[in-house]
Amino acid sequence: MNEPAFIKNIADRGVRNLDDARKYIADGPAAMYERYGFGLFAVELKESGVPIGMCGLLKRDWLPDVDIGFAFLPQFWSRGYAFESAQAVLDWGRRARGVTRVVGITALHNKGSMRVLEKLGLKSAGVVRSPEGQESQLFAPEG
Repeated sequence: MNEPAFIKNIADRGVRNLDDARKYIADGPAAMYERYGFGLFAVELKESGVPIGMCGLLKRDWLPDVDIGFAFLPQFWSRGYAFESAQAVLDWGRRARGVTRVVGITALHNKGSMRVLEKLGLKSAGVVRSPEGQESQLFAPEG
């Protein structure tokens, strides 16, 4: 969460040390699981269990739909991990949590994430703005 690529492509969540990380997890992913029954999962390499990123379903107060989120360490980009984990999370969300509509948002310059969202079957659907003023490209199912 404090990798330059994460800050550039997603946001600066202020995670700089273990206390920051604990607070972020408690206020973010853990709270989301409590409230909605879903959130972010750690993504690990199957063979070794080495953590390489995260992927999950998110419910943001300012976005009407659930969205799929993913972030990986740069050395694991462009290897199919984002698509593979996002597809698994979408399948799980539909089956285990009854989530029927999922969108995606990404930084306006993040072509790699846009390709993943398109591969998942989502289409560009305009630009949305967070309460902090950050503009993101919205991807949504057709129809």
